[in-house]
Amino acid sequence: MSNKYPIVAVDVVIFTIKDNSLKVILIKMKKKPFAGKWAFPGGRVGLKKSLDEAAKRELFEKTGVKNVYLEQLYAFGDVKRDPFDRVVSVAYYALVDMKRIKRLETTKKYAGIGWFPLNRLPPLAYDHKTMAKMALKKLREKMGYVKIADGLLPYNFTLNELQKVHEIILDKKLDKRNFRRKIFALGIIKPAGKKRGDVPYRPAALYKFI
Repeated sequence: MSNKYPIVAVDVVIFTIKDNSLKVILIKMKKKPFAGKWAFPGGRVGLKKSLDEAAKRELFEKTGVKNVYLEQLYAFGDVKRDPFDRVVSVAYYALVDMKRIKRLETTKKYAGIGWFPLNRLPPLAYDHKTMAKMALKKLREKMGYVKIADGLLPYNFTLNELQKVHEIILDKKLDKRNFRRKIFALGIIKPAGKKRGDVPYRPAALYKFI
């Protein structure tokens, strides 16, 4: 351990929905003792960046995406969490519509980058298994009372698409009538004044978040 005081870093759990599954971005480690294991994108904050700025940097560097839902999750500060140095990591989670992501990119420091289903993650480095569980728990908690799904949907969406996002995140089937009653009662969506076009069946009404 080379530093007298802790180093501050950020890690970002980047969620999207792909192939009807909740997925996250992971990068493959090269350095021992974690060689071959995977981790969430992250890096040191540095002297000239705020925590939020550092998290946005990591998100943009890996996906090329800006201006998405990004929220601080938790500070991970166990003394032995990082074998290389005394590092405190402030974790964030981000929600990104898959259609906005044009690329996945990382540096030569890592062996690879990819999307992984949250329910079938490979062996993770550091304390990132705990980080994944905590991020999912927070995401599920927020599904019930805020427009958290906004980050995972296009600007205009159908009620079926909105329900599907909730079902994927909550990992359970929802009653259509009860779901719609609850969503309308929350007052977080409104008609977009359009219908889904280019479909062989009856076009569905589109909605958007207020």
